[in-house]
Amino acid sequence: MPFRFYNRQMAKALDAEIDRLFQLPLDEFTAARNGLAKTAGKEGAAIKQLAKPPVAAWAVNQLFWSRKDDYEALIAASEDMRRTNRAVIEGKRGDLRAAGREHERALETALKATLALMKEAGQPVTDTTRHTILNTLRALPADEAAGRLTHALTPGGFEMLSGITPAKAARAKEPLPKAAPAAPAKGQTSATREAARARAERDAAERAIREAEHKARRAEFEAARTTRDAERAERRVEEARKAVEEAREELDAAENAARKAVQAREASERKSRDAESALEAARAKLRP
Repeated sequence: MPFRFYNRQMAKALDAEIDRLFQLPLDEFTAARNGLAKTAGKEGAAIKQLAKPPVAAWAVNQLFWSRKDDYEALIAASEDMRRTNRAVIEGKRGDLRAAGREHERALETALKATLALMKEAGQPVTDTTRHTILNTLRALPADEAAGRLTHALTPGGFEMLSGITPAKAARAKEPLPKAAPAAPAKGQTSATREAARARAERDAAERAIREAEHKARRAEFEAARTTRDAERAERRVEEARKAVEEAREELDAAENAARKAVQAREASERKSRDAESALEAARAKLRP
């Protein structure tokens, strides 16, 4: 979210305060954000709109602030894997397996570090939360500023490859070579067999590519669906926690009011007894 400032010093100070918001324990975010908004002048309205992160996004933010080496290693591995995929699709050289292995190692390290930070903070880790954190880590880097995620992420699919021209398509635009002179009749049978074998291998490779793309799409859709389910579940949990907090506040207020009412009643009863005692004493003085 962009902010406009009157001077660089103000920008730096407020930016640091916003960073601090995303480092706080999750249950302190809303109160701290509202407090910062009240003191931020013209930027207060924009700060008030900063969304409280769901627990998975909050956990990944803590990885950035507390274990930056693990975070940056994951980002580097992710960017390297994307570059390698792009190069291979464009027909250039690239070791997809090595890039994938390195990304998985960095991902596993980052996940373990994130879950450890949650444990240190006393945050419960459910299977849903773990899955959502893994998806968010797998989707990094993101459009949002590092350390300031306000929602969980979903790994990108084939849309990440937009703008890339596959090598096969690039070759299709090139003019076809002129037909070679016909081979002698004696070698024609051998050449035919070679051509048939080449076609079969090409057809098998194309089928394998289609099957891989189909599986990748299914995995992408399933990841998106489970992430949406996880986010809905987290929102319900957050709403339930908020309802519990509000109910607890109402209970505390009611108990406080009840205590004050009891104290007022006891004070009133004491005054009534004192008045009766004074009246009895006055009557006693009037008796002969």
